[in-house]
Amino acid sequence: MSDNLIGDFLRARRALVRPEDVGVRVTGTRRVAGLRREEVAMLAGISSEYYLRLEQGRDRHPSVQVLESLARVLRLDEDAADYLLEIATPKPRRTRRPRRETVPAGIRQLLEVIGLPAFVEGRYFDVLAANALAAALSPNLRPGENRMRAIFLDPRERALYPDWEQDTITLVAGFRESVGNDTDDPRFVQLVGELSLGSERFRQLWARHDVHGREGRPTRLNHPQVGEMTVRREKLAIGGAEDQILCVYHAEPGTSSADKLALLASVDQPAPARSSPRT
Repeated sequence: MSDNLIGDFLRARRALVRPEDVGVRVTGTRRVAGLRREEVAMLAGISSEYYLRLEQGRDRHPSVQVLESLARVLRLDEDAADYLLEIATPKPRRTRRPRRETVPAGIRQLLEVIGLPAFVEGRYFDVLAANALAAALSPNLRPGENRMRAIFLDPRERALYPDWEQDTITLVAGFRESVGNDTDDPRFVQLVGELSLGSERFRQLWARHDVHGREGRPTRLNHPQVGEMTVRREKLAIGGAEDQILCVYHAEPGTSSADKLALLASVDQPAPARSSPRT
């Protein structure tokens, strides 16, 4: 896995920018997708040689002003621009120790009483705790499972999402934002390696370097028991638990989706909410 995060990101993002969208006149045949290096450098107000050093990883500490100029040229949104700033920030060297992701007791109790499908998601999209209603939506929403592995490697999970193509774009972009520049964590290396070997779709999306914050949005599900429904998945940061997110599913009241979600809730699911021992 490459350790040149800045260079990889810049190459991927400039390939996605159409020259005409940033005022570059296109003449003749272009052999590269998106912008050329010299075009990015010109638009950002830096030398071509300096930009080349950035892409090659020979300069890994550009100024904030340079990064902001590059973000403007590459048409990055706020999440992607913040990510670029983060990966360009030097990290203090430290001995890596596995971090135990412990779900607070109050959140585990909330899962029991909330009355909606809900689970806790860790930094690498591991399911750390979940209630029975979440497991009723998907068997992969159980402690110890990983949402990335499920959606890319489990055909049953893929069948659950009618908009799988778009949903995977959003999932990978949120995963990259969650990881940030902490890419030497063994858990991250193992997971990305497994997904890269097992899924062509994941490899394609990972190479794009899309970044998007972990936030709630409507999601279509094609559930094998109750059929298709549209639910919202809200993502709420958990205070005092770094990088943990509480995910809650709900449907608009009075809709058929709300009726189907209630039907799932009426089925007795014996699996209680619990925490995963994953570290």
